[in-house]
Amino acid sequence: MIASEIATTLVVMADNTIGTPSLTLLGLGSMGTALARAWLTAGHPLTVWNRTPARAEPLAAEGAAIARTAAEAVAANRLVVLCLLDDASIDEALADVDLTGTDLVNLTTGTPDQARARAEWARARGARFLDGGIMAVPPMIGAADSGGYILYSGSRGLFGAHRDTLAVPTGTAYVGAAPGLAALYDVALLSAMTGMFAGVTHAFALIRTEDVPPKDFAPLLADWLTAMASSVYTTADQLQSGDYTTDVTSNLAMQVAGNATLLRTAEEQGVSTELLTPYTDLMERRLADGHGDEDTTGLVDLLAH
Repeated sequence: MIASEIATTLVVMADNTIGTPSLTLLGLGSMGTALARAWLTAGHPLTVWNRTPARAEPLAAEGAAIARTAAEAVAANRLVVLCLLDDASIDEALADVDLTGTDLVNLTTGTPDQARARAEWARARGARFLDGGIMAVPPMIGAADSGGYILYSGSRGLFGAHRDTLAVPTGTAYVGAAPGLAALYDVALLSAMTGMFAGVTHAFALIRTEDVPPKDFAPLLADWLTAMASSVYTTADQLQSGDYTTDVTSNLAMQVAGNATLLRTAEEQGVSTELLTPYTDLMERRLADGHGDEDTTGLVDLLAH
């Protein structure tokens, strides 16, 4: 879906600007500063504002215009990018600022409901709105082939008008007109990452007391996780079809039986099972409901209930 959305989006030069379009950035934390430097390096005239002015000073030497107030920064350009601490910071920064005619792109981390509410807030104040979810860490911003990207949802027209500019720091993916989608994709992907990190933590804990150099174990772990990552496509196919018994490699009954070895090994190694048992408990519940021939996809339904 993302690929088709991207393929059909038109790229248009915004604001009738001749040359490289200008923009405003509010927020100069680690991510905001990385974004600012990427735009400056690419030659975009950039106005910046930060609640703590000292953070903006180094960027002045790199060509940024420093605004004294958020209102002054917003007035400088039609395209205004927000990369603030949290959703409440947006209210604090823009409480009395005229947003009429502004193209507002929010890269501040938030929830889907916050994005939906912020879209209504922006519309009521005369601005077009685009919500974003940054799937990158600061060192990936402005780095070629880093693998980072930013998810966008909301005004298709706004994305189309400014896509070239938004693509300067890292890749872009427009995921739909509903403003909460970018935040939802963002949190879903981060949640999957968190689960992976939990597994990695448990794996290293298991070998910690043995004569196993972590650096020797790490390549094996990385390769195994990479090989298993393709299972997401099977899960997606099964969810789409509603048949959780299609293309099952290791059914739920077999996996639950195998879990006993995982849990006993942790006990033998003196490692807590607290990162594993929430998942293994769900598996046992699904099995008890008579779904032993399925894949683990049915656990999605347990969580959704």
